[in-house]
Order: sequence, then C-alpha cells, then structure tokens
Amino acid sequence: MARSAPAISCGPEDRRELARLAGSRTESRLLVERAQIILGCLAGKRVKEVARACHTRPNTVIKWRQRFAQQGLAGLRDAPRPGAKRVYGEDFRKRVLALLEQPPPPGQACWDGPAVAATLQGSVHAVWRVLRQQGICLQRQRSWCVSTDKEFAAKAADIVGLYLDPPEKAIVLSVDEKPSIQALERKTGYVETDNGKIVRAYKSTYKRHGTLNLFAALRVATGEVKTAFTQRKRREEFLQFMDQIVEETLSEQELHVILIVASHCTSLLRPGRWDKHLLFGSAS
Repeated sequence: MARSAPAISCGPEDRRELARLAGSRTESRLLVERAQIILGCLAGKRVKEVARACHTRPNTVIKWRQRFAQQGLAGLRDAPRPGAKRVYGEDFRKRVLALLEQPPPPGQACWDGPAVAATLQGSVHAVWRVLRQQGICLQRQRSWCVSTDKEFAAKAADIVGLYLDPPEKAIVLSVDEKPSIQALERKTGYVETDNGKIVRAYKSTYKRHGTLNLFAALRVATGEVKTAFTQRKRREEFLQFMDQIVEETLSEQELHVILIVASHCTSLLRPGRWDKHLLFGSAS
C-alpha cells in the first residue's frame, strides 16, 4: 500500500509567489520546476503524481518538499556552493563601467574588449561577460536628438492630437522634403551569366544630370501623397508647392500642416491661409 507524504502548508502570500514563479518566463527553469513541485504537493498530490506531472524523479520531489517545509520559499533557491572565491565580482563590473566613461587609449577611436582588459589588468573574457550582462556593444553607434525648445512638449501634444483626433471637416497634411537626390542616367540591357541565364543589368557607367529636390505632403486621413520635383531648394519653390496644395483644397475646408523646421527658418514662411494653421516642431 502506497504511503502518503506528510502534508505541507503555506500562507496566502507564499502561495501567490509560488504561482508567479511556476508561470514565470523570466526566472530560471529549475526555479520554475521547483515552484510547480511545491504547488503540486500543496494540492495534496502523491509524490509520484507530482513527479510524473513535472517530468522529474520522485527523489527530486521529496528533496524540494523537505527544503520548503524547513526553509519556506528561501529553500527553493540554490544553496551556496563550496569552491574558489570569484575573481571578477561587483567591484570589477564597476571598474569596467567607469573606464568606459574615460577617453580610449591613444591610437584608438573607441574602447574594445582587449583594451579594457589590458587597462584593468584582467581577463578579456570577464570584460566581455560584463558587457553582455549590461547589454553594451562597444562597436555599435547610435544617435539621438534632444530638443532645447521650452515649448516642445506643448507643440508635440498638438501634433500628436492632430494625428490621433483630427478636426472634423479639416485636412491634416504632413509635409517634408528630400533634397539633393541624384538624377542619374544609366543604360540597361540584357546579359548572359556564367550559368547561362539571361538577366537584365545596369551598366556600370552613368551620366549625372545634377540633383533634384523632392517636396511631399501626406494626407494623414487617406494616405494620399502630393509631390513636386524642383531643381533648386529655395523658399520660392516651397511656397509654390504649398500654394498648389491650397488651390486644390476647398475654400471652406480648414487646412492643418505639420512641418518640422529649424526655429531660424520660420521667417522664410509668408503669411497665408495655410500658414495660420501651421504647427512648428523645432529641430534646433
């Protein structure tokens, strides 16, 4: 006759923590398994039933059941293991992070793993381990822009409001420009590759016809895009583009234009019907 293990119990807070651990996707696999074992034991299941449900051995269930009965939730964590002391601990991590704030060695544009290890007289593998844990990639470059406009938050709120909740019977346009597009003339033809296939290819030489400037206005509600190509990028060309958009809009419709410009460029815009509904996002 099978014997039943003595019942174990815990408070509601410990039970909630066990449920969280048992369903966690961020905790270690072993800790999740141990929480599932204890929940099975708390439900009154036999040791073999718990072992079968958790895909483990009965001795494992007995071990963690006893640890929980003696130490509670703390007993589910791994006990300190004997062995040599850690050579690279928290102090080494702080030294690595502090060093990355300093200028790189002479002759190097940026820090790398061997340079950090040589400066700290440590293991390069320990340095890479710290960098991985902190999510630091020394060779990756990222850029960001921080606005110095004191009214940036209010302006941004107005622009986001136009996108999310545009006024009724109004047109919301997002305007931008792409300057210095190369106008290239390149011949094409058909060539036979080494494997016998006939493919279309571009000739390596080309004729350059200067550059073009693109103005584009996106109608937010419909996704329709109005464009204009110009040889030059001046105030006159931009105003002609905006005047063309105004002419194509009904006079009773309100026009809102979202345009990101530098604060010193606002003087280039002349007063007009579309100008009074303009929202400036300063790029300075």
